[in-house]
Amino acid sequence: MSKPSKPLKQIHLAAHFPGVNNTTVWSDPEAGSHIEFSSFAHFARTAERAKFDFLFLAEGLRLREQGGNIYDLDVVGRPDTFTVLSALAAVTERLGLTGTINSTFNEPYEVARQFASLDHLSGGRAAWNVVTSWDAFTGENFRRGGFLPQEERYSRAKEFLSTANELFDSWHGDEIIADQATGTFLRDAKAGAFVHQGYHFDIEGQFNVPRSPQGRPVIFQAGDSDEGREFAASSADAIFSRYSTLKEGQAFYADVKGRLAEYGRTHDQLLILPAATFVLGDTDAEAQELAHEVRRQQVSGATAIKHLEFVWNRDLSAYDPDGPLPDIDPDPGEHTIARGRAQVRMYRDPLAIAREWRELAAANKWSIRDLVIETGNRQAFVGSPATVAKTIDDFVQADASDGFILVPHITPGGLDIFADTVVPLLQERGVFRTEYEGTTLRDHLGVAHPDAGAPGERVAS
Repeated sequence: MSKPSKPLKQIHLAAHFPGVNNTTVWSDPEAGSHIEFSSFAHFARTAERAKFDFLFLAEGLRLREQGGNIYDLDVVGRPDTFTVLSALAAVTERLGLTGTINSTFNEPYEVARQFASLDHLSGGRAAWNVVTSWDAFTGENFRRGGFLPQEERYSRAKEFLSTANELFDSWHGDEIIADQATGTFLRDAKAGAFVHQGYHFDIEGQFNVPRSPQGRPVIFQAGDSDEGREFAASSADAIFSRYSTLKEGQAFYADVKGRLAEYGRTHDQLLILPAATFVLGDTDAEAQELAHEVRRQQVSGATAIKHLEFVWNRDLSAYDPDGPLPDIDPDPGEHTIARGRAQVRMYRDPLAIAREWRELAAANKWSIRDLVIETGNRQAFVGSPATVAKTIDDFVQADASDGFILVPHITPGGLDIFADTVVPLLQERGVFRTEYEGTTLRDHLGVAHPDAGAPGERVAS
């Protein structure tokens, strides 16, 4: 007797408006503004037309610097996240609206109020990507600048989120009381009342936004450290992943999903969604050629030098990007030439990285620019629409992810080709919706309403 086939997993797709990035090809004639609302609106409408789950906005809290100057090869400036998402709520009907909001430099009451308001305005489509920050450079823009040690960032984030949840839930049991004398209806005075006393927050008062359609916004998390994975397993509805190869994706998927049981959660209560770039062509060969050209546009000579400075921690502006790597070693000192960039912390042993890169460059006869292109992030999906649709489907069915957050290299129109060519093929395969079946983001993602039981309680061993 043959074994019944495993049901096909449904793929989740989202769109990342690529701010704070090294992805966008600014030189392309089709590249548009990252400030004008028309860009955000075009991007969101395309994502909704393709029946995507949500749109995602990253956020930078300070303009990045390198060598004491504003880094001009990246996004310079970005409108406030809540303002943009609130405006997008008015020009979309079903698309989820996800914003990155920092738990280090904000306060629970303020953030909870903003997300509850967004959830009301959008009819239940709000999501919060909870991130942390510990660097003093970013903190200089805030009252708490630089005070938080790195080891405390997740401690604060956990308490921040739990406190925000207390505020969201403070209207959970509100009752309507009839005043028989006047014939009017009153709300229980306890509705919205809260008291929180903890290590990071000691607040008491009344939350002034009633229970929103989703109860709480959908919670996303993006950390890859062991602490970050635990935070996601205990508290998040979805986690962003940087693993877009099959083997690495499966390992991450198994690790994070394997942590859920300790918190009384099942595998379907946390979605794993890697960010993924793509290049499409009429044929696989054409797409490969285009992908090579896109990488060379993304990594100009100036960008290559700036990227090398992340590792060398020196001013390398005198070096030719089409020439060999510097013969001097990186400066391992505590000061950094780049400020406000996560990449600075990615290279824990710059001397070892420099040795490895010199060996690669010598073996392959690579210039500085060649090296940065070849060792940097490549497009996750390259090929014809049929090839890309099959690759995405294979990846999800093999439990390497639950879907992808797509990052086009052209803004705002770069998502259009994917929506018009790849999405119909996924729909034909029966692994992606042809219509929205619900109205809220929780409906799209298949994650439970908090009234059905909130995650995060550790199961006693």
